[in-house]
Amino acid sequence: MPLTTWLIIIGAIIVFLAIIGVLLGTQYRKVGPNEALIIAGGRKRTITLPDGTKKKVGYRYKLGGGTFVWPFIEKVYVLPLEVITLYIKTPEVLTHGGIPILAEASAQVKIDSTDLAIRLAAEQFLGTGKEGIRDVAMNVLEGKVREVIGTMTVEEIYRGRQEFSKRVAQAAKEDFARMGLVLLSFSLKDISDTQGYIDALSKPVIAAAKRDAAIAQAETEKEAIIKSSQARKEAEVARLQSEALIAKAQWENEAKKAESQTFVNQKKAQADFSYELERTRVTQEIKKEEAKVKQIEKEEAIKIEELEIKRKEKELEANVLKPADARKYQIQAEAEAEEIRLMAEGKGKAEAMKLEAQVKADEIRLRGLAEAEAMLKKAQAWERYNEAAVLESFIKILPELAKAIAEPLSKVDKIVIIGGDKGLGTNQITGQVTQILAQMPEVVKALTGADLGKFLRDKLGSAAAEAETGKASAEKKPEKK
Repeated sequence: MPLTTWLIIIGAIIVFLAIIGVLLGTQYRKVGPNEALIIAGGRKRTITLPDGTKKKVGYRYKLGGGTFVWPFIEKVYVLPLEVITLYIKTPEVLTHGGIPILAEASAQVKIDSTDLAIRLAAEQFLGTGKEGIRDVAMNVLEGKVREVIGTMTVEEIYRGRQEFSKRVAQAAKEDFARMGLVLLSFSLKDISDTQGYIDALSKPVIAAAKRDAAIAQAETEKEAIIKSSQARKEAEVARLQSEALIAKAQWENEAKKAESQTFVNQKKAQADFSYELERTRVTQEIKKEEAKVKQIEKEEAIKIEELEIKRKEKELEANVLKPADARKYQIQAEAEAEEIRLMAEGKGKAEAMKLEAQVKADEIRLRGLAEAEAMLKKAQAWERYNEAAVLESFIKILPELAKAIAEPLSKVDKIVIIGGDKGLGTNQITGQVTQILAQMPEVVKALTGADLGKFLRDKLGSAAAEAETGKASAEKKPEKK
């Protein structure tokens, strides 16, 4: 066979082995110590029950660890073995004495680790998980709690909680064993009732305890009074006896005291004098030390005050003087600059005003010269005017004057004329204009003294005379021929 064929065969074998290895690796199932691995399928196995009977089952289990599961033949299930906590709260249940009470308890259950318990639990709880186990265990325990409450009185339950818990555990043990479960612990947390029976039950006990305490206290006080009276009697006898002895002893003692008192007073006076001397000396020493301390404190205070003064001087110099000097120099510089600026502006304005004044003066002078020259020429012209020229000037402006007088009539949109005795209204309008113009010679005569009417009569009269003379001359010439 060629080499290529061998290589292909070897590669195929390697791939096949790798696939088998992967499949075998995926079929190795593992669980923790709190779980049981149930492997169903494959050949049947014979097991021996606790009573000695044998039974064939189609599954096997592995408690913790791992095992190989044949593919396509076996199927794997996981059975939880951890502790499950139950909280039980019953409704009102009648006790043995017919009193309805409510009970609260807690319990811990799990699947037992024995071979039989695991097989029983696998047959009953496989696939339901922890919740299925909790529900079944809760129902069983709640029923057993009610059952035990019905067999005990309230007093027995209240005073014997451990006994109650033992009875519940004993009652549930058999049912749990048939399901592969085990009750690890059970505790009655509280009992209560809605009728106030438990409170009423405790009141007589409390009252009896108070009564017994009061009686015991009264008996104790009675015995104490009797014993104290006897003790006072004995004490009084003993007191009188002792007083007699004491009086005798005092009389004897007074003499000794009088003798010793003198000696004591002497020693006491010496001691007091010595004490006063020592106290005076110590006081003087203390005052000296206090004076030294005060002197040192004053010196330290002076040093601190000097340092504070220097600090304030530096602070004043840094915060006030230097900024003030800087501000002073700044203000001086700004004032000098402002002064220079104002001087320059004033000088410039003065030059400008001077030039402007010169220009205005020249302008006024030239305008005055021109007006004077014009007035002079006008005066010279008026001097050459005679009365005839002046009157002729007035005559030339008469048409303009008539136009100005009649101009307001041109701006009237509508005129309503009503006739009267003196003729048509239109004649009155034109007559008023004529009257105004006829008054002009009188106005001119009043203002200037020139008689415009006389001038016109003279002018027109000389013209008529010349015309007559010319006509006569023309008539005489044919007669000479």
